[in-house]
This record gives sequence, C-alpha cells and structure tokens, in this order.
Amino acid sequence: MKLNLNADLGESFGAWTMGDDAALLPIVDSANIACGFHAGDPKVMRDTVRAAIASDTSIGAHPAYPDLQGFGRRPMRMAPAELEATIIYQLAALAGMARTDGGMLTHVKPHGALNNQACEDPALAKCVARSVRDFDRDLILLAPARSALVQAGEEAGLLVACEIFADRAYTDEGYLVPRSQPGAVLHNPAVCIDHVRRMLDAGGIVSHHGKTLASPIHSICVHGDNPDAVDMARALRAALTADGHLFAPLPEMV
Repeated sequence: MKLNLNADLGESFGAWTMGDDAALLPIVDSANIACGFHAGDPKVMRDTVRAAIASDTSIGAHPAYPDLQGFGRRPMRMAPAELEATIIYQLAALAGMARTDGGMLTHVKPHGALNNQACEDPALAKCVARSVRDFDRDLILLAPARSALVQAGEEAGLLVACEIFADRAYTDEGYLVPRSQPGAVLHNPAVCIDHVRRMLDAGGIVSHHGKTLASPIHSICVHGDNPDAVDMARALRAALTADGHLFAPLPEMV
C-alpha cells in the first residue's frame, strides 16, 4: 500500500518544550501544526513551518478548542458560528505563516477533544467540515477512520484522508479508548507496529477486543507529545517499508 505517516507537532509554547519536532520531521511525511489555541505560539508555529518546508514535509493545520490550559483535551460546547470563526482564525494564521516562507497549507486535522467529539457528533462534524470548506475547499480533511467527520467532509465536497492511530487503542465502536483508561495509550514501538500491521492486514480498525471495522486507511498518526514518538515513528516506518509499503505526503494519497 501507499501510506502516509503524520505527527502532531509545533506544540511547544514559550519556554515550555513539548516533543522533539526536529527529530520527528525527517521521519514523517506530514506535519499537523498547532495553531496557538491548545498549544504553540507564533514563533513556534513559524519555526515548525520552516522546518517542515526544509524537510519537504506537507503542512497541515491542527486547530483546537480555545483551551491552552487543558491542552485542548477538555470537551467544550460552542455555538456553531463561534466555533467556525475559531477554526477559520487558526487556519488563516497557519496558512499565513506557511505562505510567508514559501510553503502552503495542504490539510487540516482537528485536535484533541474537538476531533474526538466531531467523530461522534454529526452536527459538530458538519460544523468542522464547513469551516474547512469555507476557508479553502481544496484542503484535505484528515479525519479518523469510520468517523462522522469522514462523512461530513465527504458531504461538504472535501478530499478526505482516513487516519488510524499507531499509539492509541480502539473501542469496539471504532472510537479511541479514553486516555483515562489503562492501555489507552501505547508506548512500546513493537506493540505499535503489531497494532498497525493488524489494521492494515484487516483493512480497517481493530479494537482492543479484536473486533474489525472495515475502512480505507490513508494515514497513520504518531502523537508528537508521546515521549516515545521518535523511536516509535522511526521503527514503524522501517517495519512497514520492510513489509513493502511506500510512503508519501498527504496530497499524494488522495
């Protein structure tokens, strides 16, 4: 298969460092860059954009709820018009950073609670997809496989790439196991490789109980804030390459 490996990056803020973006960028094909609402700041955004351009890594926006203290992982309720403006604001900021340095925004991947809630709530998913379409209908929506967000993106006329997570366990319904539960986050690279191989072989999500839910798979995510992210991404790419898979930036996947 042709696959894409992506990571959530640019999540440092001020004097606080999150992840090892410099080590991850040469390994992944696409970077989802924080836009300042859950993490990141203007300088971090620009530095990450520049590093992505230098690594020939496709650039995506990683918009979130306005929740810097909670790292965007706390569920929120916002009026649709307010949420749409919040998302567009973030896309515009990152697109401007990219354009200034000769790059371009290629995709959008919502972050944290916004992403998780949009997977299950069709109305929220439509709000997210509408925001992306209204900003730039040529952007790719990177959405969790089998989610309401995939359907909303397709209905909005967007190109949609279906994503699985290398470092997260799934429920039998195809959602991510909540981080508060044991085993929700996978840290061992060998375990993550086996997890991804099972899903690629099965042609869809495989839950922690072994249930298979069929879906296209275009991209695999490694969370940049995972302390094992660099070793995991490197090992995963090497293993899947040895299996005969090819890797490409997200625009080549859809």
